[in-house]
Amino acid sequence: MRVVVQRCKQAEVSAAGRVIGRIGQGLMLLVGVTHDDKEQDAKYLAEKIAGLRIFEDELGKMNLSIQDIGGQILSVSQFTLYGDCRKGKRPNFMAAARPELAAPLYERFNDLMRSQGLQVETGAFGEMMDVSLINWGPVTLVIDSK
Repeated sequence: MRVVVQRCKQAEVSAAGRVIGRIGQGLMLLVGVTHDDKEQDAKYLAEKIAGLRIFEDELGKMNLSIQDIGGQILSVSQFTLYGDCRKGKRPNFMAAARPELAAPLYERFNDLMRSQGLQVETGAFGEMMDVSLINWGPVTLVIDSK
């Protein structure tokens, strides 16, 4: 699994012209699943992200986690994270997992985040969505489970 983590002041996702997920201060997550991902990948990423210290403490150092600040999560499925652009001009998405594998693993990842006491809003798996955020910092990280 691969997750793009963006620290944000606010974020929202819309599908079919209506807002389906909205958060205030927290993390915007773009979540991709590949063919050989298992629940252990989802568990690793959920624990890593929940404890990731990328929010400033009172001294201005990145020393606090999403749990420490009581922030929110907006998680959006993103198969294009596994796009291969090495050949030609059109990305190849063969490394992205099929929906029958990716959807349950994406949902499991979100459930694991919630089980750590985090509020998690989501997009609509497999739908065309509009995503907006105010990236705070900006702080953007890419985390792979492998």
